[in-house]
Parts: sequence; C-alpha cells; structure tokens
Amino acid sequence: MHIFEPFFPNEIHNSTYEIPFEAWHEKGYRGVIFDIDNTLVPHGADADEKSIRLFERLRKMGFQTMLLSNNKEPRVKRFAGPVGTGYIFKAGKPSGKNYLKAMELMGTDQETTLFVGDQLFTDVWGAKRLGIYSILVRPMDPREEIQIVLKRYLEKIVLYAYEKQRRRT
Repeated sequence: MHIFEPFFPNEIHNSTYEIPFEAWHEKGYRGVIFDIDNTLVPHGADADEKSIRLFERLRKMGFQTMLLSNNKEPRVKRFAGPVGTGYIFKAGKPSGKNYLKAMELMGTDQETTLFVGDQLFTDVWGAKRLGIYSILVRPMDPREEIQIVLKRYLEKIVLYAYEKQRRRT
C-alpha cells in the first residue's frame, strides 16, 4: 500500500459532466453526493443550465442526489434550489458524519453511492474513509482561495503517486 493511498480517488474525470452516470446506474448505484464549488460550477457561481440539466437527467435515471458542502447555508441553498436537490451545509468534510447523513437522507449506503468532488484532502479522503466510491474531477476555475491553492500543490504530489501506481497496475 502506498503512503498516499487513503487520498487516491477511485477514478478521475476532467469534468463532472463527462461521468457516465448511466453506466453507474446499470451497476446498481442509486445515489450521488456532490461537492459544489469547482465540481458543478466555478467557485461561488450559481446553478447554470448545464448543472440543472444534469440533476434532471440523474432524477430521470432514478438517482437520488445530495450536495455536501463545507460552505455556509446561503451559498449552498442558492445552488440547491434551482437544481432541485437536498443539501448539507457546513459539512465538516473530511469528517464522515455528514457523508453518512447524506446517504441516510437518500436511502442509499456505501455500496450504492458515488461521491463526486474536486479536492483530495476533503472530498475524496472523506468518501474513501467510509468506503464510498470516489470520483475526483478537475477543478473548473483556476482562481481559488489561498488555502485551496496551497492544498493544490500537495494534491499534485499525491496525484503524481496515484498516476505512477495506476500505470504499474
């Protein structure tokens, strides 16, 4: 086991909008927990047509969805309304408590839930600790708060190790 393995996502996509959710549904997955900023829209942006259509598509397939964000309620609620999904704000990721709460609210469990986010040390690590399949997406907006910029440098080291291990297997 590699020292960074707890932070390795199960897979990586360039964008949330490239994930083949139909294939996941066929495999028995029924819930998707999403981060918001830089995962569904650029940091701080409101829901757009693309994100609204994604949530409509997921509902039509039979997926339950939840937003799990470390942001305050006004920001999360402003995004959740137009896409029509439940949410948990000030989630305290990577703590597992609210990942569990999100699955409870969706009526899913670790074997039937996907997590989609853009950060290794909060989103992915929190999901992996609970055995939730984690999908890392590339951040949508390069302009980020300084504490996130600093984490991105550390993420590059972990992602290098991830790619190196993936090539070996």
